[in-house]
Amino acid sequence: MADESNKPSEVELRESDISPRGEIPTFVGLSDRPLRLLVSVVATTGFLLFGYDQGVMSGIISADPFMEYFPETHDNATWQGFVTAIYEIGCLLGAIGVLVFGDLLGRRRAMICGALIMILGVIIQVTSIKGYKATAQFIIGRVVTGVGNGMNTSTIPTYQAECSSTKNRGLLICIEGGIIAFGTLIAYWVDYGCQYGPPNLTWRFPIAFQIIFGLVVLIVPFWLPESPRWLLTKDRADDATKVIAALQGLPTDHEETTLQITIIVDSIHASGHKGGVTPYSALFTGGKTQHFRRMMLGVSSQFFQQVGGCNAVIYFFPLLFENSIGATKQLSLLLGGVNMIVYSIFATVSWFIIERAGRRSLFLIGTVGQCLSMLLVMACLIPGTASAAKGAAVGLFTYIAFFGATWLPLPWLYPAEVNPVKTRAKANAMSTCSNWLFNFTVVMITPIMIDNIGWGTYLVFACINAGFFPLIYIFYPETKQRSLEEIDLIFAKGYLEGISYVRAARELPLLDDRGVAEMARRYGFHDGVGEREKDGVVA
Repeated sequence: MADESNKPSEVELRESDISPRGEIPTFVGLSDRPLRLLVSVVATTGFLLFGYDQGVMSGIISADPFMEYFPETHDNATWQGFVTAIYEIGCLLGAIGVLVFGDLLGRRRAMICGALIMILGVIIQVTSIKGYKATAQFIIGRVVTGVGNGMNTSTIPTYQAECSSTKNRGLLICIEGGIIAFGTLIAYWVDYGCQYGPPNLTWRFPIAFQIIFGLVVLIVPFWLPESPRWLLTKDRADDATKVIAALQGLPTDHEETTLQITIIVDSIHASGHKGGVTPYSALFTGGKTQHFRRMMLGVSSQFFQQVGGCNAVIYFFPLLFENSIGATKQLSLLLGGVNMIVYSIFATVSWFIIERAGRRSLFLIGTVGQCLSMLLVMACLIPGTASAAKGAAVGLFTYIAFFGATWLPLPWLYPAEVNPVKTRAKANAMSTCSNWLFNFTVVMITPIMIDNIGWGTYLVFACINAGFFPLIYIFYPETKQRSLEEIDLIFAKGYLEGISYVRAARELPLLDDRGVAEMARRYGFHDGVGEREKDGVVA
């Protein structure tokens, strides 16, 4: 009879099946979930910084010490709008920088550069000295800070998406998007607390405080892995294998690591990537990879986010209460802080439902909620009475609740996952350019609209939101629970079978890695792109 004691245990057999002998690579001594968690912490801090910088001017711009230090802004809606909105021009320039240099820099170095530039911009702002062209210096600092933030917001969602697993990619990027609200919340209450300090503290400390977040995004990425998908587009297969193995907690020679590399490489080949920097012409091609359509889905989601009126509420909430509802300055600031608490609470909703409800459903629900909220604000402002104006306050609160739960995180998630690896950096940068361009427009014109058409401002935003619904319903395919390479198959299926991409997403079953590899072979991904895309034709 055989000696039972020499037989391997059931656990040992199971481990030998799934884990070949070999060393698991690490970064900062971490692999698997702890490493992915560190990546997420840095990405989240970058968006916390984004939210803080977006909200910090709301409590400063109308403060008496700030207006006295920068007299051009004193009770001047146009100047207040300009000083606030010029930041978005910087963000636009930063996004354009990633569009031009993003493929060359890579995800990690782009984040480091963005954080460094943001910190430099903050230093320029807080060192403004009254009587020495202080307003001009402050504006320059706002632009420089914006450049850094534009680089970060164009890069971080892409980096997070490319380093995440399929099952939690949506959650992690929604946490990034939702954390914007927490950054804005921190900014509002820092602003509010500093109102009770010396005049210089009122505006210098809130602006300087963001350096703390910036240092995290500047320093930690030096030890983080680069995106494995970016590495593969640069033909750095060994480095990409090490990163994928570390992120999954597997040896480099494990079959799952090899399969992941094969799937990503097939996707890169299908997009026609030949190495080097992706040409701009690739953004405008069709065929089975549908680069142009996918870029426009991301660009439109960011465009819809901004023109729906979110920053008319976020940036100018205290001014809206003062000018539209008639509250005192202190009460307006206090209510602004309460509004940000509501904003932050509802920003967490998507974290729990994003992979169950899906992207399409949340887009559509948010659109309806924002539209109805703007109609409520408009209706309550028409009578012009103090009691009716309280209803307008409710509308502003419900708007920010719907926005925080849906339209805040989704436009950062959707472009990062809907675009293919070949054009992801450039297409995501284009989406971010759309965000900042129309962010600037809305922030610039909102005080002027309120001064001139009053409650009509909210009717305009209500009508704009109503227009989103049919476009999302018809053109936005669902991407929940799909790997990035699986999303490529949705567009190949829609193109090759001549059906809508929404239907293709609905009909394509959820696939595991082996199913993705098999479907990719069936659609000819390993052969390269279709003839139309080779010819540069949008289809």
